[in-house]
Amino acid sequence: MLKDGTYAAWYKTPLDQGTGIVHVADGQIWGRDSLMTYHGSCQVDGDRFTATVSTKRHTDGRLTVFGVEDELTLDIEGNCPGKIATYTATAKQVPGMVLQGTLILTEQQPPARDRAEPRPAFNPDKLPKLPKRSR
Repeated sequence: MLKDGTYAAWYKTPLDQGTGIVHVADGQIWGRDSLMTYHGSCQVDGDRFTATVSTKRHTDGRLTVFGVEDELTLDIEGNCPGKIATYTATAKQVPGMVLQGTLILTEQQPPARDRAEPRPAFNPDKLPKLPKRSR
């Protein structure tokens, strides 16, 4: 099941590949990579999910993995049986090109526990001494 959370994204087409960050929450999906920001909606049905995502360029210079400069609308279909989702996407602006991708749910680290006992004061006299050199 595609859970709410933050995902590392990897994707490729026959032309290129890329990575990004994707957030999923309450039926919404959004994120960014080195060229584009994306946002849209997603529907989850058990382990399967679908999404429609619009992209918008934030950095000039390179073509997208679809080989175009334009903003895109992606139709996404995927499967997420655990913490890793796989999906395919097509862009209406580039008929016939298929993007394959993977989403990996990031694990949130629990906060560090506070130490109950106080730390001892720093005492430089307790540091090891270097041996004395003979002259």
